[in-house]
Amino acid sequence: MKEQEFCIFAFYQFKTTTNKLQLREKLNNLSKREKIKGIVLIADEGINGTVSGFIDGIKKLEKYLEKEGFTTLEKKYAYSSYMPFHRMKVKLKKEIITFGGEKVNVEKQTAEFVSPEDWNKLIDDPEVTLLDIRNLYETQIGTFSDSEILGVKTFTQLKELVDKKILENKDKKIAMFCTGGIRCEKVSSYMIENGMKNVFQLKGGILKYLENISAEQSKWEGECFVFDNRISVKNELVKGEAIICPGCRYPVTPTDRTSYKYEDSVSCDNCYDHLSEQKKENLRERKRQIQLSLSRNEPNRYIRVTPKEYQ
Repeated sequence: MKEQEFCIFAFYQFKTTTNKLQLREKLNNLSKREKIKGIVLIADEGINGTVSGFIDGIKKLEKYLEKEGFTTLEKKYAYSSYMPFHRMKVKLKKEIITFGGEKVNVEKQTAEFVSPEDWNKLIDDPEVTLLDIRNLYETQIGTFSDSEILGVKTFTQLKELVDKKILENKDKKIAMFCTGGIRCEKVSSYMIENGMKNVFQLKGGILKYLENISAEQSKWEGECFVFDNRISVKNELVKGEAIICPGCRYPVTPTDRTSYKYEDSVSCDNCYDHLSEQKKENLRERKRQIQLSLSRNEPNRYIRVTPKEYQ
């Protein structure tokens, strides 16, 4: 970590939470005081967040969460030369990760965790079915070799797919993965609750694997989509080459950007045919305003902010 970098802190924990209003107020106050930005979700079942700020402020946030009883947080740290968030949001939700249907008690049961160091051995087993449970747009820029992509558009669709395709064979040996681990904890808890016996999950998700496993040993192919302004990361959590398409919010790789349907800051293959001309023109105008702000050295929410410029 360099002194002149922002620390990105991703965390979650499934833990019965009753003081949600108080927690939200204190997190908002601490974040304002320490100039932390990002998003935190609080629900009866726990907490889930990704935030960024200077390392001293992030340490204070972590210490506060521990004081509030979040002592077994799944935590990940990364570093960025610019602020990856525009603002701070602390939201009260029904679930910290929306699965849909009846409540799932992750505290009671979840699949066996497999460390990144043991993951390759597990997925090399020919009897193991490897499931990528992320949204389809995330998988398009990278996944594990030989994984089965479930192809859901949103996480809330996954329950129905599990019911139809996976629960029919309860003895099947399944290894699943997602970005940071939280989605796997919830899905695997539901599977076990419904009779699945051999379910495994990658501890810490793809991000922990990319952080811990060298490029030479890695079975990951491509980049991993992340839900902040970095857009994607590679091995050792180095920022990837994907950018976000403002027209549809899908990641766009360098290869995607060679398409005639790609227009910088406007559209890509995924949305070109669906965007109205008015929407395209609005996005072009936003691009012009950004360029104007840059030429005048004026602030603009879409311009990257470095630690030196951060207020």
